[in-house]
Amino acid sequence: MLRRFTLLFLFLSSTVKAQYTDQINSNRPGASIGAFAVGKRIIQFEGGFERRKHKHESYNLSTVDGSIIFLAVRWGFLSERLELTYQGSFMFDKLTNKIPMQEIIYKRKGLLQNFLGIKFLIYDPFKKEEKVNVHSWKANNGFKLKHLIPAISVTTGGNFIFGNDHPFPYGDVFDTLYRPIFFQNLNGLTEKEPFLSLRGILATQSHFLRSWVFVTNFIYDRYLTEQTSKSYILTLTHTFHPLWSVYIENEGLFSARINDQIFRTGAAYLFSDNIQIEGSLGINTNTVPSALFVNLGVSYRLDFHKDFISAAEIEYKESKKEEKELKKTMKKNSKAERKRARKAKKN
Repeated sequence: MLRRFTLLFLFLSSTVKAQYTDQINSNRPGASIGAFAVGKRIIQFEGGFERRKHKHESYNLSTVDGSIIFLAVRWGFLSERLELTYQGSFMFDKLTNKIPMQEIIYKRKGLLQNFLGIKFLIYDPFKKEEKVNVHSWKANNGFKLKHLIPAISVTTGGNFIFGNDHPFPYGDVFDTLYRPIFFQNLNGLTEKEPFLSLRGILATQSHFLRSWVFVTNFIYDRYLTEQTSKSYILTLTHTFHPLWSVYIENEGLFSARINDQIFRTGAAYLFSDNIQIEGSLGINTNTVPSALFVNLGVSYRLDFHKDFISAAEIEYKESKKEEKELKKTMKKNSKAERKRARKAKKN
């Protein structure tokens, strides 16, 4: 997962430069995003498939059975601190309306999310590598208060909705049944979501005890609309093996239509340095509607990263090169001098 277990190598790898890690750095399988960018010249794809089941008590236990395809594309550009990010999800579902005496079934498909934004890392506490104490294992592996100081980033961008017949305005899968006045079932869209709304995410990320990562997201979504929402996500990840990690997550949603708590758990496996496979389960606490999630996914990285070389490193390499050339010239001159001395001695 993003940060999930791969950013553990921020502590373990001496080759780490800023956000770049030797292994893939994925946001999946949870819903939160980490504070770190993928790294300059990295292009990363994070996809998944989810089965979702909803049941709504207020609509006579009407149900939604859906399949969702997720795709995120992340590109590190210009700087190790910058990332252009796209997050999209497309849903195919069957809504069973049980309000009337005779059930009515609707088959729908459409975007749940279509977000394009930019992430900027504001603060990186891991920029300076920690010195290794060769005399104490405890000093290197024990808990340190400074490890709780989080990396901090901000992601801002826009939600883009196309078409006037969008079946899930504001992400509400029961929109067809929703009516704020008397909950009238008129079999039509209650309102249209505008083409553009804004989304902002404040993300923090802390590492401690070398195998734990704690991520927080605070999200302000659909700004510029009448359905502005607020949410938070808390994700705790533990790496118990170099290739395996597990996580637990809590998400809180607050808007005019819904107030809910979602809990997720899952595991991720590092198949290779550039491929991660994962799965997760989720459930909510609400009954209007209740929800059950089952998710599988994979992340793949195209690594064109080149380590940053400082001016001091360049100067050092050039001085070493000049020193090598000087020694070569001196050796050549010395050889020529000895040759001339032997020739003069013969004469």
